Amino acid sequence: MRAMVLPKSPGALVESEIADPRPGPREVLLRVQACAVCRTDLHVVDGELPDPKLPLVPGHEIVGRVIAAGREVERLREGDRVGVPWLGWTCGECEYCRSGRENLCARARFTGYQIDGGYAELAVADERFCFPLPASYGDAEAAPLLCAGLIGHRALTFAGEARRVGLYGFGAAAHIVAQVARHQGREVFAFTRAGDVAAQEFARSLGAAWAGSSSEAPPEPLDAALIFAPVGALVPAALRATARGGTVVCAGIHMSDIPAFPYRILWEERTIRSVANLTRRDAEEFLDLAGKFRIHTAVHPRALAQANAALGALRAGEVQGAEVLVP
Repeated sequence: MRAMVLPKSPGALVESEIADPRPGPREVLLRVQACAVCRTDLHVVDGELPDPKLPLVPGHEIVGRVIAAGREVERLREGDRVGVPWLGWTCGECEYCRSGRENLCARARFTGYQIDGGYAELAVADERFCFPLPASYGDAEAAPLLCAGLIGHRALTFAGEARRVGLYGFGAAAHIVAQVARHQGREVFAFTRAGDVAAQEFARSLGAAWAGSSSEAPPEPLDAALIFAPVGALVPAALRATARGGTVVCAGIHMSDIPAFPYRILWEERTIRSVANLTRRDAEEFLDLAGKFRIHTAVHPRALAQANAALGALRAGEVQGAEVLVP
């Protein structure tokens, strides 16, 4: 099959012909229909996340059709369309798995990181970590739901009953969670890079009540702030923007160092917390929600061979919505 491969030495992805993968007993073989390009892929390719499997096929927002199944597969059949997210396997035995916190499993394996992912014509996945997708979404449209949507959903859940929600970094995750928040009756405030007028207009087109630079104060104090940009300096900025008792949620898997900040901006029972990965329950809840009301995913399809260009556009902050590879 054709695949874009991260080689053993750091650098750009290499277009390659590699052996077709074979499904294990509980795995399915998928023909990849689409795979969105996530900032986590960029962190893997740029060497900012430790110990990936190398060589590696990145990609963890996979939409595919089942073309073969292992002998112990029970739920899926040939022809089924499924989505495959970041969380690809857990042990099922540790205290975290047994308490509904499988996202914290120390032995967890992740798609496009320890398991070859979807920057390819074919992929294998554990059937337990494959999810049916709402029929109302095309393949490319559905792909960003599988990480940008899921992580945004989990981050918004951690915001509790917050009515005024700030989104720092208006990329793939924020453009989805903004619509979910508006659907829930919340007010959305979007924070972008300084001078990024296009991103601010994009945010307003999706229902944001206000959009401005991340260095600006919002017109009203926030009840919660969700940080999607991997910039540690946004943590004290978000704390300053939140009201008493507010919550700041760091939603990325990687972030630059958080600078020192005065205790007074944390005081008054403000909270900082992180989001780590996702659970199968997150996927089931969010995809059910996505089937009940139509989320607009702004997607920019590219050929598989253009994976490096897609990553480059993401690295440069040039993407509104999500880049999607279509083999």
